[in-house]
Amino acid sequence: MSGYEGEKGAGAGSPGVIRAVVADDQAVVRTGFVNLLSTQEDIEVVGEAADGAEAVRLVARHRPDIALLDIRMPGTDGIEAARSIMADGAGATRVLMLTTFDLDEYVFDALAAGAGGFLLKDATFPELLHAVRVVAAGKAMLAPEVTKRLIEEFTARRRPSRLPAHGTGALAALTAREREVLLLIAQGLSNTDIARGLTVTDHTVKTHVNRLFAKLGLRDRAQAVIVAYELGLITPGTA
Repeated sequence: MSGYEGEKGAGAGSPGVIRAVVADDQAVVRTGFVNLLSTQEDIEVVGEAADGAEAVRLVARHRPDIALLDIRMPGTDGIEAARSIMADGAGATRVLMLTTFDLDEYVFDALAAGAGGFLLKDATFPELLHAVRVVAAGKAMLAPEVTKRLIEEFTARRRPSRLPAHGTGALAALTAREREVLLLIAQGLSNTDIARGLTVTDHTVKTHVNRLFAKLGLRDRAQAVIVAYELGLITPGTA
């Protein structure tokens, strides 16, 4: 099914405007997201698709700032679409996964595929807008209620996460401060919160975050949360 495309072709839009592609096989849901996003002056929907394959094509053409992908779609699902988008070199395009299920069995695959955020479809309008802006800015976004259940489910099943392998040597590579920062990230604290708690500057925290991400081969904070649990820095119920 051919998707809708905005009038503007490939390339950047207006300065400061977040350009988005929305993909969902349910027309009513897709249209609802598009209409809600279109009410915002800083967000422009440049295309909408009914499946992952069409979403990949639209991203390749428009190079949007963010792609909102339903995880479960017929044919090419959201996870395969995310993999293709990241592999295509569209690194500037961030991915926000949408799902009806807060314990979606594919969430780890979505994160490993490069998704920067995970949000339930029943999220409120402000929550959706916040997620779009956060992920488009290159930060990770997981719905709080999903994160706790996600980690608990992962710990219970001990499923391989398909993230970079981490053993005891990974912790040894981190300084004491970097381990502390990783733990605080896993607890959901922002850089500002961490800086306040450690009585250091935001710049210092950012430096620690960048270094530990480089050492562990992480893309974003979503992966950092998973790795913190994999390394035993934190356990379900203690965050």
